[in-house]
Amino acid sequence: MNRSSIIIRLKSTNSLWMWIYVTIKAVIFDLDGTVAKFNLEYRVVRAEVISFLISRGLPASVFSLDESIFEMLKKTEIFLHNLGRDQVELPEIQNMALAIASSYELKAAHTTALLPGVLEVLKELKQRGLKLAIFTINGKSSTKIILRNLRIREFFDAVVTRDDTSRVKPDPIHLTRTLEALDVSPNQAVVVGDSEVDLACARALKVQCFGVATETNASRLPRNTTTAPILDSITDLPKALSHLS
Repeated sequence: MNRSSIIIRLKSTNSLWMWIYVTIKAVIFDLDGTVAKFNLEYRVVRAEVISFLISRGLPASVFSLDESIFEMLKKTEIFLHNLGRDQVELPEIQNMALAIASSYELKAAHTTALLPGVLEVLKELKQRGLKLAIFTINGKSSTKIILRNLRIREFFDAVVTRDDTSRVKPDPIHLTRTLEALDVSPNQAVVVGDSEVDLACARALKVQCFGVATETNASRLPRNTTTAPILDSITDLPKALSHLS
């Protein structure tokens, strides 16, 4: 079975260094922007969520259209906790805000397109015997539609959406849940994503990661970053995995 390996340096009990090979068994992909082009109007969704939060008594000044819904909900949690209202109000507000997002996601799911080269990469990685997974902040329903319509669900051994984890990336819990679903350890996996959010949770768990450059992610994934190798295209991934050792 053709799999990639990385070299890990461990310190033994007698203070000597020893080198061992760790086999890469799994590749974990972000969905939107990495595998597929998700035609979702994010700022429209965020604006509606902000309007809803304001209607529930939260101050408009703390929210921005440039932040994710999950960042908004974190601020909401802190605000309500400081007022002693989080136990009663927070679950309902979270559910309502995510329901707004889900309604837009379900519509966008039907027009989502597979990004160039992805199908060929998935085929090659499966031929190498690697486990593959998706971890995404999208909801389970829209993710299911996307993978079904793009006819790529069969490639993935695990799909972990926001509905399958208590916290989403960049919180490492999201990636931990994905590693558990694949039954692999952090040093046996590689994360591939198009944003700093994807790479942050990988670094937190010391998982090897690659960023994928696109025309739209320059601000989210600076090309001069030193935190992860940046691939010019997803099609460069198989070669990059081969060169890990």
